[in-house]
Amino acid sequence: MTPAKRSSTARRLRIKRVYEPAAADDGLRVLVDRLWPRGISKDKARVDLWLRDVAPSDALRRRFHDDAHWRAFVAAYARELTEEPAKSAVATLRERLRGGPVTLLYAARNEHHNNAVALRDWLERNNQTQAGVAVIESEKS
Repeated sequence: MTPAKRSSTARRLRIKRVYEPAAADDGLRVLVDRLWPRGISKDKARVDLWLRDVAPSDALRRRFHDDAHWRAFVAAYARELTEEPAKSAVATLRERLRGGPVTLLYAARNEHHNNAVALRDWLERNNQTQAGVAVIESEKS
């Protein structure tokens, strides 16, 4: 496929805090946290799909709460993504990516070190962006 053709069929994968307003170009809004975000109603969050199983396990989430352990978190989370039930949730996410734009939603305050960033980067490293799906940086509305 030529670069021009590839860009015309490319889909976008975004990451965004769930507290940011929904935008028309968000596409499918997928919450990738295990717990529902505090202080936001389901109506206001406008979540189309909640993939709890793609989120880090409770044990992993509790172990890593600071930037000093980011690399260890990313490595442990990558291992979890290759095992059930996360593996099936990743397959669901890949299927949805083939259907159009997807925005991964997260609640963490840290916009650079959170599970949505780790998931997006893992997808990119593992060639999960195949079939014309391009991964872009987080965008604010």
